[in-house]
Amino acid sequence: MASNSAIEWTDATWNPTTGCTKVSPGCTHCYAERLSYRLKAMGRANYASGFQITTHQSSLELPLKWKRPRHIFVNSMSDLFHEGIPDEFILAVFDTMTRASGHQFQVLTKRSERLRVLDPLLPWSPNIWMGVSVESADYGYRLDHLRQTRAAVKFVSFEPLIGPVENVRLTGLNWVIVGGESGPGARPMEKAWVMDVLTKCQSAGTPFFFKQWGGPVRKKAGREIDGRTWNQMPLPKA
Repeated sequence: MASNSAIEWTDATWNPTTGCTKVSPGCTHCYAERLSYRLKAMGRANYASGFQITTHQSSLELPLKWKRPRHIFVNSMSDLFHEGIPDEFILAVFDTMTRASGHQFQVLTKRSERLRVLDPLLPWSPNIWMGVSVESADYGYRLDHLRQTRAAVKFVSFEPLIGPVENVRLTGLNWVIVGGESGPGARPMEKAWVMDVLTKCQSAGTPFFFKQWGGPVRKKAGREIDGRTWNQMPLPKA
């Protein structure tokens, strides 16, 4: 677990599982894959298998040891709903999140089909925020699956945004994140795509968080839109 995450919209990361496989174009330049092999070379035990799906029983209860409340991004180095992760382990992760009620947990997946199937079994406590990644309009169906869940807080991450999403409905969402791709081979994000999402959020009163413009060197392009930084967050559910 990282106590000070570099990800702008969270405070910390928790990885009870590591590793993943690519499922859509948004995965092409996966930062987690690159970082996993780097951590393996550094001798980090949890990355001994590189980017292969691995569950870490020893990491399951780490958030319970954190006394100061914080936002925790779950599985920044994996996807909790990957088909290689047993149902029982997913339920164990949810059990920890439920018991660690002082934190706000942010779960993000591209595997919305499995999320929808498991939804009836999951203990949706108010501190569990559930989100899906949507990189272009072709994957807007993930939001349809998310809306069918019982999660108290539902959000979308349009990152990396590699195509327009003007036909994607944002109804029923409590939070929207937008970000361009960064790192080697980064694909460009057009301002018009960003402004379309921002306008929809403003019309609906939905909190909007702009993470970055992206590019090979992400800090160079920054994260302002016409001179303004957007850091809006959803209000925690009681």
